[in-house]
Amino acid sequence: MTMTDIPPPQVSLLHRVSSIVASERSLDEMLGEIIGLASQVTECDACLVYLFEKETNEIVLCASQVPHTHEIGNLRMKIGEGITGWVAEHKAVVVLPENASQDKRFKKFRGLVEDTYESFLSVPLVTGGDLIGVINVHHRESHPHTPEEVSLLTFIGEQMAGALAKSKLAEENARLKEETQEMKRKLEERKVVERAKGIIQRRHGLSEEDAYLQLRNESRRLRRPMKDLAEAIIFTEELSKRTGTE
Repeated sequence: MTMTDIPPPQVSLLHRVSSIVASERSLDEMLGEIIGLASQVTECDACLVYLFEKETNEIVLCASQVPHTHEIGNLRMKIGEGITGWVAEHKAVVVLPENASQDKRFKKFRGLVEDTYESFLSVPLVTGGDLIGVINVHHRESHPHTPEEVSLLTFIGEQMAGALAKSKLAEENARLKEETQEMKRKLEERKVVERAKGIIQRRHGLSEEDAYLQLRNESRRLRRPMKDLAEAIIFTEELSKRTGTE
């Protein structure tokens, strides 16, 4: 689709898409933008966005125009399952202007009132040939999606897929960084506790297990983190060595 193919009122919408794609937004913000754009283009009664989870080979409901407190993040379907799964598998658009539930690919999912609606338009989110997710728009009554409507939503899907992939990667990198920092913190804490445990063993002639139990029990009695108590023991030990009072 080129700008000359798009009616003037919709040009501003595509500028908005370009602005969103060029910005650095969180994944949740991107999902919200997709919901807003899809609703604006199709004037739908409901919009759902699913994201592909590579580890499980499933698509997961991640955003919805209609509140789905329990389903968001929990409703999953396998690639090829239902109309949405078919769209994900084939990376192709499905347009059902009426009687959507009569389609042979249809599968009803408990908790989704949208499955009772008449019209169903499903568009894949694909970038560089890779599946990112699926956008579904629903109308309660039959709705003849125009070619322009389908084409514009497909264009939005193509553009937003790249932005979503970027946001997902950024969040994954942030998560991995946080996990790495947490692992380092736990390792450092373990080293401190091990050193303090050795001091207790040497001072009181205790076994490794008994020294640990003493440290843990004292931590609970004083209501102080074990690491803080271990650092205090190490500090006292080093101070004793410097002053020769050990």
